[in-house]
Amino acid sequence: MTDPTAPPAFPGGPALFRLDPAVAHLNHGSYGAVPLPVQEAQEALRAEAHADPDAFFNGVSERLTAARGRIAARLGADPDGLCFISNATEGANLALDAVPLAEGDEILVTDHGYGTVVDAAARRAKVTTVSLDPRLPDEDAVREAVLAGVTSRTRVAVLDHVSSPTARLIAGPRLLAELAERGITTVVDGAHAPGMLADPIAAGADFWFGNLHKWGYAPSGSALLAVAPAHRARVRSLSPSWEDHRGFPLSVEYRATFDYTGWLAAPEGLDLLERLGADRVRAHNAALAGYGAELLARIPGLTPLPHTPGLALRSLLLPPGVAETREAATALREELAAKLRIRVLVWPWPGGGGLRVCGQVYNRPEEYERLAAALPAYLR
Repeated sequence: MTDPTAPPAFPGGPALFRLDPAVAHLNHGSYGAVPLPVQEAQEALRAEAHADPDAFFNGVSERLTAARGRIAARLGADPDGLCFISNATEGANLALDAVPLAEGDEILVTDHGYGTVVDAAARRAKVTTVSLDPRLPDEDAVREAVLAGVTSRTRVAVLDHVSSPTARLIAGPRLLAELAERGITTVVDGAHAPGMLADPIAAGADFWFGNLHKWGYAPSGSALLAVAPAHRARVRSLSPSWEDHRGFPLSVEYRATFDYTGWLAAPEGLDLLERLGADRVRAHNAALAGYGAELLARIPGLTPLPHTPGLALRSLLLPPGVAETREAATALREELAAKLRIRVLVWPWPGGGGLRVCGQVYNRPEEYERLAAALPAYLR
């Protein structure tokens, strides 16, 4: 029986999606899910492209500009400093390519960073990795740990806005300001910010990128790169296009016969969020993730991690010996999916990995209760 203190279901939430009702989808933060109205908008755009490809592709640059303008208005951003990209990894590569680096320069990253984003940094310069204990108590402790890792050779800092595995704020305004005072270019991975944070674009960052297809209800492969004015002239597409002469942002967005329908439908996702009540959705999702974390914290051996209030994802450390390696974490994740039909993120960490749950309008309290009841049998 559901706990009477559990958050109420979001009215009409599950009906907005085509998710398999037999699966508890508690991992929205990894891939997102596209609501039906947005799927329908994308399908209409694809039908239009198939009906007259010449007309569609000849006019796509102007339509991208219009779609970008709608999104910028929702996010409070400068449309001339924003461009569509496919994902956070692409954003990291575009940003780092635009930063002049000399022999001996170093890039600072953390051990919470997304793997392919960290790899993008390592391709361009020596990387200094700051270790952040998941149990650091607050944003100030995180800030101090990052600043302690800065050296005289640090030229760039690549930081998570909200860390994916540990679900906490890292690139806060004070940290970004202090790095700027030291002359360090900041590249912020905001993969989870659009839709989940009321002000998603990290103020003070030189470069910021974020996914729209997670919490912004956009089609898969929809993301944004925001660039401060001083750097825009150096941002170049990863491959040449017929729009190179127009400069950023169209030079990055235009990709010949690319499937643009996800980007063009992306504003519909943010519009839907507003119709549902963005603050209401965020509060519901955060409360639901918190409820799930509270249930899991009652399991012997699980340790709830400090978290940033208002986020729709929460993490806990698993007992020692569980999910310590990437292979073990993947095996546990897939075992829970196969045997329990529950989707969660399990991430590796020395001494005991972690488990992350998310909250979304399609989730129900009983899904977290089912996970909490069954999980102990898989931690032995």
